[in-house]
Amino acid sequence: MKNLFYSLAMFCLFVSCKETKKEIKLTNAQKIANAHGFEHWKNVTEVEFNFSGKRHWKWNPKTNDIIYTKDTISISYNRATVDSTTIQIDRAFVNDKFWLLIPFQLIWDEGLTLSKPIIAKAPISNRDLNKITMTYSNTGGYTPGDAYDLFYNDNYIIEEWIFRRGNSTEPTLINTFENYQDFNGIKIALDHKNPQSDWSLNFKDVKISVHK
Repeated sequence: MKNLFYSLAMFCLFVSCKETKKEIKLTNAQKIANAHGFEHWKNVTEVEFNFSGKRHWKWNPKTNDIIYTKDTISISYNRATVDSTTIQIDRAFVNDKFWLLIPFQLIWDEGLTLSKPIIAKAPISNRDLNKITMTYSNTGGYTPGDAYDLFYNDNYIIEEWIFRRGNSTEPTLINTFENYQDFNGIKIALDHKNPQSDWSLNFKDVKISVHK
């Protein structure tokens, strides 16, 4: 009888372990986010960056307090109380933050559909990379219906993307993700380029503060 109870106990433990493994299986979106340091985001207290020399931001992700600076203008607001006086600034913030932290938007954003990953030719390097498409719903947000084809390597680091406004079949913008730097565990591509059109975008003065 003891052997029977022991066998049943071991069987239940084995089934439990299998169920646990199923529960912690990561999605491709989670793998991409984690490869860029998402597990460290919970410790972040402030994000500061300059978007291509156009706008400077300070953002407290815990409180959603934001300081926007451009030339001699400085405006503070909270994302929970956006009104007609700050909506254009908030629109710019959402755009700039999206560029900065696109791997995390895969986890954060609602109304987002993700395709199954495939192997495809990257548009600039022409290399075989993993590709996943993120498509936003036609309602809500500042840019409803847009689609992004993300090309990432086997380490789940994004190398290129195609932006398609309104989920059009033709690309709206194609560019690289390069010059990755580590900011307290958060990996950010500081430079985005399209060599075929001399287009470029870059981040400067990036600072990510964390709990000590």
